[in-house]
Parts: sequence; C-alpha cells; structure tokens
Amino acid sequence: MYANPYSSLSVPTHITHIGDDYFLVDCYHNQILTSTSLEKPLREWNVLTDQIKWGHTIAGNGSIYVADDTENHRLLVFTKYDSTFYQTQIIENVGNRPHYVEYNPDTERFYVLSSMSSELYIYYQDPLSFTLCLDTILEIPNMEGVYIRSFTFMDGYIYFAANNGIILRCNPDDLCVLEVWFLPDQLAGLIQMIKIEDYYYLTVSTDINGNADYATIIRTTDLAFLENYEYEDLYQIFAGIGTPYYISSFDGHYYLTQHCSTPGYGVWQFDIIDNELHNVMNLFP
Repeated sequence: MYANPYSSLSVPTHITHIGDDYFLVDCYHNQILTSTSLEKPLREWNVLTDQIKWGHTIAGNGSIYVADDTENHRLLVFTKYDSTFYQTQIIENVGNRPHYVEYNPDTERFYVLSSMSSELYIYYQDPLSFTLCLDTILEIPNMEGVYIRSFTFMDGYIYFAANNGIILRCNPDDLCVLEVWFLPDQLAGLIQMIKIEDYYYLTVSTDINGNADYATIIRTTDLAFLENYEYEDLYQIFAGIGTPYYISSFDGHYYLTQHCSTPGYGVWQFDIIDNELHNVMNLFP
C-alpha cells in the first residue's frame, strides 16, 4: 500500500467500516482507500488497490475483503496480515459490470450484484483458507438488461431498486418476486433503497430519460405512496447538487456518498433520531 496521491475525491461511491479499518471507494480515480481513522485527511489515507476500473463497493467478514471491479467484470479479494493488506485472489467473468457487494453474516455469504445481467452471485469463504468460492448464481426475474445498482436485505427479504423505476421484494433463497412497486418517471433512475426507523430512503440519479437534473434523495413511510408522488425531498439538506449515491451505516452514524462536479461535496455524515435528520456534516471533498 502507498499514500493516496489525491487531495480530493472523484465520484466517491461507498464508505464503510470493517473491523479496525475504514474503506472509501474513489470510483473515478480507480482506487479504494483505507484508513484506521475517519479524521485523517485524504492524503493520509492509503491506497488498498488502484487495479480497478470504476469499482463501486467493498465488503468484508473480518477475514477477507471483497471489492467489485465493475468495468473489468471481476472481483478482487484481499486479506490483512500484520496491519498490511494483500490481494489474494482475482475472480474473473462475474456477470456484466458487478456493481454492489455485501456480506450477510446471517448466511455467511458474500452477495455480488451483476448490474446489467440481472444476476446475483453468491459466494462463501473456504473454511480452511482465504479463498472465495462460488456457491450459486440466481437470476432476478424479468429484469434482463435493466440497470440495477443495489439490493437491500431487510425483514427477511431482499429488495432490488432498479433503474426502470421498479422496486422488487424477493425471497432471498430463489429471488421469487413477492411484491412490486412502480415509481413515477421522474424517480425512475433508482440507485438505492434502505429503511431507517419509520422511513424508506431512496437515492435517485435520473428520470426515466436519463436526465441527471432529477437526481435527488427522498423518503417516504410507505413504498406504495411513491407512485402518487407522496414523499419528502431531502435534496437541499445535502447541498442540492450532484447525485446522492449509496447510504451506509457504522459507528452510530449514517453516511452518504455524493457524485458532484463541484469540489467540497463528496461524503456526508448524518444522524437520524426519531425520524429527524441531525448533525449533517460534509466529511470529504
């Protein structure tokens, strides 16, 4: 590893805390950064890898760390030994643009979303090594060719937020569709949907025509309300510029990455207490 050569971010997509380490995916700089503290300036973060092309997320189970290498259609696997990270594995041909990786401790599996081929790759760690092994590949029904950027495990189900304005609730074992919500055209370019307290929070990149002027972050108490434009727009709370992307949670706070051409708005930290947003602050440019 070596020190980050950049003093600002270029399209950050994901920030997380795994074990003793923080990770920040600096997408358009084609690198993943790591640090033992969020308080360090970006130049003092280390580069975990710069061997990716527009990667989006990283997940870990405390033993191995798995990152999507989106434009190279592959995964990179790392392990940590004596405070140093080492790349231990490359997994090629992971669908079409793998875009989102999450570790589920309940199943002890890594879930990898192929964003353009409606496939969910499920992996497990070999118990005798640091090797990531393929368990199965599931197909999201009726979504072939639809851009899907994320999924959410919630209440025993898995939810997919698709770029055609559709949210699916599926059985996590076989992805059988159990419920479908349709959103208006101006909210079609979905990125992510998560639930915090009584609200569903959704990040949106574009409208149905790909117009980024419709980028926003919204919330509603019921997904069925969205079809009738019943939601609260939170965009101005997060500067009202750029594209809000992935929301994550750790250290008792929530974090939002934001794509923005204006310097100064890359990663936000905020709290939600009794359904109200508090302590909204910008961490990194």
